[in-house]
Amino acid sequence: MLNSFKVMLRIVGFTAAILVSGCTSIDTTPINQPGRQPGSPSSHALPDPGDDGSTIVALAFSGGGTRAAAFAYGALTELDTLVIDDAPYERSLVDDVRSVAGTSGGAVMAAYLGYKGKGEFADFRTRFLDQDAEAYMRTSANPANLLTATVYGGANDRSSFGRWLDERLFDGQTYAAFQKPDRPLVWITASDIYNNTPFLFTQDTFSALCSDLQQVKIADAVAASAAVPIVFSPVVLATPDKGECNYRRPAWLEKALESDNPSVRLQAYARALDSYQSKDELKYVRLLDGGLTDNLGIGGLSLERAQANTPYAPLSAHQAVRIRHFLFIVTDAGVEGQYGWGASRQTPHLGKILRSVADTTIAASTRHGFDAIDLALAEWQQQLIRYRCGLPRSEVLRYRGTLADWNCRDVHITTEHLTFRNARPEQYEKLNKVPTRLKLSKDQVDLVVDAGREAVRGNPRIQTIARDTRQRSRIFDKLGPMQQARN
Repeated sequence: MLNSFKVMLRIVGFTAAILVSGCTSIDTTPINQPGRQPGSPSSHALPDPGDDGSTIVALAFSGGGTRAAAFAYGALTELDTLVIDDAPYERSLVDDVRSVAGTSGGAVMAAYLGYKGKGEFADFRTRFLDQDAEAYMRTSANPANLLTATVYGGANDRSSFGRWLDERLFDGQTYAAFQKPDRPLVWITASDIYNNTPFLFTQDTFSALCSDLQQVKIADAVAASAAVPIVFSPVVLATPDKGECNYRRPAWLEKALESDNPSVRLQAYARALDSYQSKDELKYVRLLDGGLTDNLGIGGLSLERAQANTPYAPLSAHQAVRIRHFLFIVTDAGVEGQYGWGASRQTPHLGKILRSVADTTIAASTRHGFDAIDLALAEWQQQLIRYRCGLPRSEVLRYRGTLADWNCRDVHITTEHLTFRNARPEQYEKLNKVPTRLKLSKDQVDLVVDAGREAVRGNPRIQTIARDTRQRSRIFDKLGPMQQARN
C-alpha cells in the first residue's frame, strides 16, 4: 500500500514537472541595483514653494484598482476648482498639495500627480482611466495561467501591468522625474512579505538596500504597490552583499531599534530595513500589493511623524510658524459587501464566506488605520501649538515677516476621510458594484469620478479651509515688497 502511494506521488511529480516545463516563466529581475554607495538621504521636510504658507495639503489615495484611481482623480479635479489666490496668477487648493501618497490603484494617481504636477495631471483620465491597463495581463482562469500562478506565486509579472505603465503612462521615467521644485513629495507603498511590513519607496528604504531610488522606474514602484496576490507574482529587489556597502543607519532607525517603548509600527519598519543589511540569508526582498499592510496609503505620513525628532517635522521650522491649516485628505474607494445571503437561514458556500472574510479584514484594518492617524495628527497639533507658543517674538518675526495677526494657537490639523458614502445617495449602490479591476467601462469611470468630485464638493471643512486660505492669500498679496521678501 505504502509503495503504491509512493509510486503515485512520483507519477504526480513527474506530470507536474512536464506541465511546469511548458508554462510561462516569470520575470524575477530585481528592480534595483545594489552598489557600494547608497543614494543621498531622504528629505524629511515637505516641499516649500514659497507662497504664504498658511495652508498645506497632504493627500493619500487608497487601493482598489482603477476604481480607486478614478475616485482620487475626481477628488483632485474638484480640489482644483477651489481657487485660493488670483494674484499674480490663479492658484487652487491643489497648488498647496505638499505630499501625495498612494497604495495599489491609488498609487497610479499619486505617482502621476508627482510626475506631471498640478498643471498637467488633468489628462490622467484619457491616458489611464479610459484605457485598458489589463492589455498586457493574463486575466483568464485557464489551466496554463492557474499553473503559472501556482508555480511562480502569480500569473503576471513586471512585463505585464508594469510594462504597460512604463510605456503608456510614465514614459519610461525614473524617480528622478519627481525631483522638481513645484512637485509634491511622493510616497508609494507596497508590502514586504518577508518582514510582513509596509515597504515605502523612499531613499531611506533604498539606502538600506544600498541602492539609489532615483534610478528606479516609477512604473516598477507602482506595479509593486498594485501586485495583488495570485494575479501578480511578487516584485523582486536585491539586497546588497553584506559588508560591501558604505551604509550608515539614520538616527531615527537607531533610536527605533534601541527604544524600550517605541512606536510598534516604526520599530517593525526599522527592523525590516535593518534585515536588508544584517540577515545573510535574505538575498532578495519580495513585494506585493500595498493594500496588505496599508490600504489607505497613510503609512508615509504616519511613519514620518513617528520618526520625527522635532515637534514640527515633517514641516520645516519656517512652515511650522507660518501654517494655519494642515489638511490631510484620504480618498477611500473601498466597497461594502452586498451579500445576498443575509436574509437566508441557509449557510452560504465557501466562496462567499471567503469573500466576506477578506472584506471584513480590509474594512476593520481601514477603520483602525484611519483612527490611528487621526489620533496621531491630533497629538501633533498640540505639539505644534506648544512649539509655536514657546518661540520668542523675534523668531516669529524672522519667519513670518510680521507680527500682525499672530496667534500661536491658531493652527489646525484636519483629517478628512472621503468614501463612497459621501457621494449622492442614489450613487451609493451602483458604486459598490464597480469591480476592483484595471479596466472599467466609460459609464463606471464617469460614476466614480463624479463621486470623488461630489465627496469634496459636499465636505464643509474642505470648503471652509479653501475660503479661509483665499482670504489669507489676499492679505499676503497686499503686503509690501519688503515684507514679502522677509517672508
